[in-house]
Amino acid sequence: MPWLKKLVGAVVILGGVGAVAAWALSAPVRLDSAILAKLGSGDVAKGKRIFYAGGCTSCHAKPGSQGDARLQLVGGLQLKTPFGTFVPPNISQDHKDGIGAWSVEDLANAMLNGVSPSGEHFYPAFPYASYARMKPSDIADLYAFLKTLPAVAGRAPGNSLAFPFNIRRGIGLWKRLYLASQPVVALADSAPAPVVAGRYLVEGPGHCGECHTPRDFAGGTKKGEWLAGAVAAEGSGVVPNITSGKGGIASWSESDIANYLETGFTPNFDSVGGAMVDVQRNMAELTAGDRAAIAAYLKAVPPHANGYPARKPAS
Repeated sequence: MPWLKKLVGAVVILGGVGAVAAWALSAPVRLDSAILAKLGSGDVAKGKRIFYAGGCTSCHAKPGSQGDARLQLVGGLQLKTPFGTFVPPNISQDHKDGIGAWSVEDLANAMLNGVSPSGEHFYPAFPYASYARMKPSDIADLYAFLKTLPAVAGRAPGNSLAFPFNIRRGIGLWKRLYLASQPVVALADSAPAPVVAGRYLVEGPGHCGECHTPRDFAGGTKKGEWLAGAVAAEGSGVVPNITSGKGGIASWSESDIANYLETGFTPNFDSVGGAMVDVQRNMAELTAGDRAAIAAYLKAVPPHANGYPARKPAS
């Protein structure tokens, strides 16, 4: 049957064209020279601020570390998600097992575009979908601070992912859907300076939306439910709604939020728990002005109902 042969031939050709297009669209993309030119020389003191705003120790310090040991960024934490288990790598200054041999351009490509020095995609368990909103100069500052931290030998175990999630090339298509440098929440030109500063800290280095925003089937954050809370990536718990919507923090004042970030105590004198313990510890390292800005932004975020299914009452 000639028509059947033609049909099969057409399907093969279309499949081939589609495969070539997918391969081209999924290619890792490095930063262009115009962005790299904005990196600057880097400032250690400013980089320390970005380091704690970004919560680097929460994922890259050895689990259970305390005190100065939290600055030994050997990695090894296991993040068990529906897509598999991700293990944050060693990002200490060790040249063999860490990132001591990286250039500032390498760090910028990793954080802003999710691309490794060898030209591979990083998995978005590394929250570059938020870091993509950062200023290049802040990346250079962070690089300068990281250079002051110790080199620690020891390579963290690799990720454990099932097919098709173990195919890194596919992340290139994911990036085309979810990677953008524009802010999530649009603010008026007349928005107060603290709100604008808080937006940058929350949406960029602080990457609060990575945990506090529900995700779709592909693992991308639902921008229409920004910070509405979500089912926890690990276990059966939930990450709370931090908007002023029903179930959120409408009753919290800006000073309540800032105090919580500094001390770990809620307005009802409950204390921080779970994964937020490390986050709050990092927020306490910021200035009072930074914490106030974060609070101002959170009160300006559009309110949403809880972004996770209602929990059954305890029997």
